[in-house]
Amino acid sequence: MDAERLVQLLERVRAGKLAVPTAVAQLRHLPFEDLGFAKVDHHRALRQGFPEVIMGQGKQTKDIAAIVAAMRRHRTNILVTRVDAEKISQLKRLRIGLKFHPTARAATWIGKPIKITGKGTVLVVCAGTSDIPVAEEAALTASMMGNRVAKLFDVGVAGIHRLLENRLRLDSASVLIVVAGMEGALPSVVGGLTDKPVIAVPTSVGYGASFNGLSALLGMLNSCAAGITVVNIDNGFGAGFAASLINRL
Repeated sequence: MDAERLVQLLERVRAGKLAVPTAVAQLRHLPFEDLGFAKVDHHRALRQGFPEVIMGQGKQTKDIAAIVAAMRRHRTNILVTRVDAEKISQLKRLRIGLKFHPTARAATWIGKPIKITGKGTVLVVCAGTSDIPVAEEAALTASMMGNRVAKLFDVGVAGIHRLLENRLRLDSASVLIVVAGMEGALPSVVGGLTDKPVIAVPTSVGYGASFNGLSALLGMLNSCAAGITVVNIDNGFGAGFAASLINRL
């Protein structure tokens, strides 16, 4: 339940259109619903402006389905992250009505129309096509949270003219998410070209000395460009969430 639904519920009670016991029944699972193996936080949208997100990694498919069912009863918009092809296939067989986004390794369900609450555009930039899954996770997260999202892919520093050709797109964004693996140089370049917040996302893409994204992470943390914030390796979700909070201000 979010603030809008809570206000509607209370207004119906005040107007005599909804009995108090019925309202209490709808509120009884606030702030959370205990499923035994999980405690679903139905109160999170009231506190943070977006419902609890289900991380699919490490969860059994049947447990993901049970959490989704609990959230659907509240007609909550649902985002499930980190679901691989095998789990997507299993969830499809359960027919729980999710929409799958294979490149982003995610699934969604829309319980109420998504309202655009972001003040501007979140631009997701990625260095190479190998970084696209993390970039798509960031873009999907920001979109689900009510932002206009644009994408600019395959503009890494190995061919920096591709980035400079899109300078106007960088300037028109309110927040930029910049995703890169290898040495992680792209956020520094973008940060030096714009006066907007830049959220850097290191990916685990790269050869041996990239240490599964550690080199990119350290490179971004040591950037000489001001105004860059860095999230964890492959954390497109965290970048999309942070960008959304910034874009609401």
